[in-house]
Amino acid sequence: MRYGIFSDTHANLEALEAVLRQFDKHKVDSLVCIGDTVGYGAQPNECCDKVRTLTRYTILGNHDAAVAGRMDYSYYYDAAREALDHHARVLSADNMKWLRKLRYRETDGDTHFCHGSPLDLEQFEYIFTIDQAATCIPIWEKLGQVTFIGHSHLCKSYALGKQRVYEVITKRFEVHPEFRYIVSVGSVGQPRDHDPRASYTIYDSGQGVFEYHRIEYDVAAAAQRIFDNQSLSDSFGARLFAGV
Repeated sequence: MRYGIFSDTHANLEALEAVLRQFDKHKVDSLVCIGDTVGYGAQPNECCDKVRTLTRYTILGNHDAAVAGRMDYSYYYDAAREALDHHARVLSADNMKWLRKLRYRETDGDTHFCHGSPLDLEQFEYIFTIDQAATCIPIWEKLGQVTFIGHSHLCKSYALGKQRVYEVITKRFEVHPEFRYIVSVGSVGQPRDHDPRASYTIYDSGQGVFEYHRIEYDVAAAAQRIFDNQSLSDSFGARLFAGV
C-alpha cells in the first residue's frame, strides 16, 4: 500500500490543492489526513469538503476537536481562539457532523495514525524531541511498526528501540523490524520549520520505505485570504511567508 499522508492543513486551500496534485503524480493508493483540517486559515469549508471526500482515514486534531465542541479551548491565546470561534460559526452542517465523528486514532494493520503522541490520545501531546518520543517506550509493544503523527508542524522521525530512541535525520529511509517508528509528517498549511513550502509524505508499507516531500504553493494568495477576513489575525497570514 502506498499511502499519501499529510496533516495540519489549517484551512489553507492553496497549499492543500498543491499537495493533492502531487499525490496524483505519485500515484498513491490511499490518502490519510492526520488532523487539523481547520483552524487559523481562511477556507475551512473548502478544505473540509476535499479532505472528507478524498481520504481513506482522517484523524481528529485538536483544532478539529475545538471547532466541533469536543474539547475546551478557552486557554488558547486570543487570536487562535477567535479563529476557532469563527470556523465553528461558518462551518457547514455536513462538515461539522464529519468533525464530530472523527476518531483519535486509526490503524491499518501495523500502520497507525494519530494527531499527537500515541501515549494519551485525547491530550494531544507533542512529539518533536527524542525525550518526548522516549515517553512512548513503555507502550512499545502496542505501537504499530510505524505511527504517523502531526500536531507539531515539524518534519521529525524517531526510531524507538525497547530501551533507547534514535532520531532519523534523512528525508527517505527504510523501516527496520527491530524498531518502532514515530513519524511527524509536518504541515500542509502552516509549516513551522522556516520552510514555507507545504509538507507531505509517502509511505510504501509493502516496501517499508518512507519519504518526506515539500512543494511550493501560492503563499501570497493564501495569506491575502486571511488578511481580507476580519475574523482572522493578520499574523496567521504573515507567518506563512516565513514558515514559522
